Amino acid sequence: MTCYATDVALVGGGLAGLAAGVRAAMAGRKVLVLEASGEERYPCNSRIATGVFHVAFESPAAAPAAIEARMRAAIGDVADTALARAPARDALRAIRWLGETAGVAFVRGDVAPAYAFVVAPSAVGKLDRRWEGRGADVLLQGLERALIRHGGELRRGHRVSRLMTSGGRCVGLAGDGFEVDAAAVVIADGGFQANPELLRRAISPAPERLVQRNARTGRGEGLRMAEEVGAAITGFRDFYGHVLSRDALANDALWPYPWTDELARAAIVVGADGRRFVDEGLGGVFIANRIATLADPASATIVCDRAGWEGPGAERYTAPNPALVEAGGTVHRADTLEALAAIAGIDPDGLARTVPAYNAALEGRGLDRLDPPRTTAVFRAWRIAAPPFYAVPVCAGITYTLNGIAIDEWSRVLDQRGSVMPGLYAVGSTTGGLEGGVRVGYVGGLCKAAVTGLRAGEHIVGARDA
Repeated sequence: MTCYATDVALVGGGLAGLAAGVRAAMAGRKVLVLEASGEERYPCNSRIATGVFHVAFESPAAAPAAIEARMRAAIGDVADTALARAPARDALRAIRWLGETAGVAFVRGDVAPAYAFVVAPSAVGKLDRRWEGRGADVLLQGLERALIRHGGELRRGHRVSRLMTSGGRCVGLAGDGFEVDAAAVVIADGGFQANPELLRRAISPAPERLVQRNARTGRGEGLRMAEEVGAAITGFRDFYGHVLSRDALANDALWPYPWTDELARAAIVVGADGRRFVDEGLGGVFIANRIATLADPASATIVCDRAGWEGPGAERYTAPNPALVEAGGTVHRADTLEALAAIAGIDPDGLARTVPAYNAALEGRGLDRLDPPRTTAVFRAWRIAAPPFYAVPVCAGITYTLNGIAIDEWSRVLDQRGSVMPGLYAVGSTTGGLEGGVRVGYVGGLCKAAVTGLRAGEHIVGARDA
């Protein structure tokens, strides 16, 4: 058994863990980051991300009150006030700190507010997984150099399996053949999106029919360890992801892009019975979550007409027209809905009832009386009337889970009574309480990681007081 002693021990070397570790090391603390993978450029969600930093699709440079309002519109009352205010107030500060500390530049990736801060060189617009030397990969390399420069250490090939406690305080961690005594432990190993057992528990009855739109390393080990020592868990529902071509289950070129969100939220999404089962107006993340709950999550189809295919179907670089077709994805086309149903494997009678009812509701402003209702507050609903008609077989692509270890605004882990667990922190997508809710609100993985990581590091060294 190899024994280590350190001031701060971190489980996971992604953006959140490195941010917390570097900040602590900069204050003179002895820091040890333990990464399960032995690879030089170990896979994790933040490494393969495009490097877009936003808060609920708002620019981090917006006024904190505006950012918080945007977050509240997305997540409702999921987060308590202090936790929700953390990214609203600190996202821009965290971005500037990352730029200075890791030696990276941020550029504008698009005119939309969400793309105001993108790590350069940008990976935005790259339909294949060209992450090496781009986006967040550059950021993680810079943070690792900063960790070492400030005396910290990153040990690869160290998988942590349990936390050590004494007198109600977390005092270290252990894995196969090693133990670490630490004054503070930070869990930063990501969500549980790649754990079929946990996915089946609450996300989907058939997780094997979801596309792992991620680094495939988040298995919820940190969540399990925290729960074993008494940490509160915010729940297991909901994930951030997108609506992908069904062919992405077998064709590796069809993830993470192109996605079909813009088309799905403009048209209708039906099951094999030809009936709608989701409010498309709530957007792609919401639709992906509802697809995942189907008995067969690979049985949904987007149905639109020519105007939809040539309009929202071609809206951006990630849209299916023409990127999905060019990447080998299936798109059915026919001059009648009956013919379309036949070639797409949809019940023709069901589709023949659904489309006219949808069009009538749209024309008569009765979308709220459909089952399920169709909202239009955010995304316009398009008629399905002019041939040719299109059917795009789709499935859900899961990027990371939105629930997990309960934390306060300083990333301190909370127990089941809501009290702080001394010596234990959790950061990034292993945490819960900031995203999800009735509308499956998405705050933004990279900003969430940066803010929770930076705040944990600052609290550990006493730079910010609760």
